Amino acid sequence: MSRISRLDRGEVSADLAALYDRIFAQRGNVPNMFRTMAHRPEIFSTMMAHFAAVLNTGTVPTKLKELIIVRTSQINQTPYCLASHTKIARNLGWNDEQLSHLSEWPGRGDFTPAEKAALRLAETVTRDAHALGDEQFAELRAHFSEGEIVELLCSIGLFNYFNRFNDALRMEPTKAGEGGCAAPSGAEAATAR
Repeated sequence: MSRISRLDRGEVSADLAALYDRIFAQRGNVPNMFRTMAHRPEIFSTMMAHFAAVLNTGTVPTKLKELIIVRTSQINQTPYCLASHTKIARNLGWNDEQLSHLSEWPGRGDFTPAEKAALRLAETVTRDAHALGDEQFAELRAHFSEGEIVELLCSIGLFNYFNRFNDALRMEPTKAGEGGCAAPSGAEAATAR
């Protein structure tokens, strides 16, 4: 059981309720991690802005970002993030075989050299960022621009943060529709505006 309560839509300010509604419209739920972070609205709202910038901007495909997020979460053994992001990665086109045996990426023929460089980066940075040597960095530069390397590192770093947050709190995976986030109706809608 999670160590900190999760706030439902009716327990947060109107600004956060609107953010909950946007998240719910995109995902079909408001993740437990987000509902827990809502205890500190400033952290939650800025975290959501950073989350969106890391995952939804730039030139690295979201599909590749999700692959390295899954690998980062596998290394950290974080069930919460794995439950959500394995599903997202699958929906973006990675298959069950690739995701279930992702640790075997170096010997697999179904990942491109660029994907392998990104996976190697995820493993290196997650295990020991000091171990990122010049040879590995040259490999990254062969496949990615400087801005794209920033995107990859931000994706890996963000999920190392999320993994640790969720593991420390024993966060439980979110179920579809969870979060008390159904759009308000009738009198609730009038007062929410």
